[in-house]
Amino acid sequence: MNHTAIKSAKAPAAIGPYSQAIKSGAFIYTSGMLPIDVEGQLKDGILAQTHQIMTNLQNVLSEAGFTLEDVVKTSVFMTDLDHFEQMNDVYSHYFGVHHPARTTVQVAKLPRNAEIEIELVAIKS
Repeated sequence: MNHTAIKSAKAPAAIGPYSQAIKSGAFIYTSGMLPIDVEGQLKDGILAQTHQIMTNLQNVLSEAGFTLEDVVKTSVFMTDLDHFEQMNDVYSHYFGVHHPARTTVQVAKLPRNAEIEIELVAIKS
């Protein structure tokens, strides 16, 4: 099977030896996206961080010809689940009536001291 690395100039560059996303057949798998803008600045607060991540993910998906409607699974990593409702409000804004499967877990720490990281899987049928 052919695997293609996806790179969007409208999302932050990878900060390590990985791709923003990999397209494999009809699937796209994103790496965990941090709340960093294209200039490398970390957003402050769970609301701004969640918005930035969702914008970054949309841009990576778009680069590969996908949209949020194609998303089937997300994984959300948070350093404080007390911010779950705030994250969920922003997240819901991006997905509307389309509700992909989701896992949300609390972790001890994330790169760059981010409060949240999100990855996703999408499929084009």
